[in-house]
Amino acid sequence: MSPSPWTFIDSGEQTGASSMALDESLARALASGEGTPSLRLYRWKPWAISLGYNQPAGEIDAARCAGDGIDIVRRPTGGRAILHAEELTYSVVMPAGRKSVLQVYNEISTALVRGLALYGVDVSLQKSQPDFAREYRSSSSIPCFASSARYEIEWRARKLVGSAQRRFSGPGGDVVLQHGSILCGDAHIRLAGYLAAPVAEARAQILATLRERTADLRMITGSAVDMPRLGECIRRGFEEAWGLTLGAPALIHTQTA
Repeated sequence: MSPSPWTFIDSGEQTGASSMALDESLARALASGEGTPSLRLYRWKPWAISLGYNQPAGEIDAARCAGDGIDIVRRPTGGRAILHAEELTYSVVMPAGRKSVLQVYNEISTALVRGLALYGVDVSLQKSQPDFAREYRSSSSIPCFASSARYEIEWRARKLVGSAQRRFSGPGGDVVLQHGSILCGDAHIRLAGYLAAPVAEARAQILATLRERTADLRMITGSAVDMPRLGECIRRGFEEAWGLTLGAPALIHTQTA
């Protein structure tokens, strides 16, 4: 990995807008030559639906979200909609070098797999790449967790971690921002109820797809997730897989409401 010193950030709970802004600012700072590579862990308060950078906002029922106290934010990365609820979110900002998108996915997923193994969960990487151009024409593809991309993390062929990536350029070189959701409970499937699907049958289909194709740590382990322990395992996973020394976290907390 990069010889540059890395920063480990524990942001705790914060709003989706704050988290998306911080992820992008860390990436732009590194691209400008002023920042450092970083691993950041955070959670969402209140729960929020994030849309991919180019995803139409009209796919989400904004009025129902507002009524239930669910924020809607746009990610600086691509991909499809996610309801961020019972999850631990990771964010990696690093120099891109000459690595392809899939190479970076593979490297980050390898570190996450190691971290999850330390937590006691054995997972695998998706080996095939779906035809997203075709899948995105279907309403069932609106949720990110409806399908797995190559090198995304699965448990028994069910998606456990969903990730998205973007590259930034600047005087400091090309920089990768990749962030993703490690599912800790099944609240993410409630996204189906917030989609502006044209008919109720489409929402029912999407709910069934999410139930069938996703897994979460509470389901896998049979107990509530120990968030501090999970975060420590993920940090150690990156250290062991990449040969890093991340040390104590830099605490960055912003207003959550």
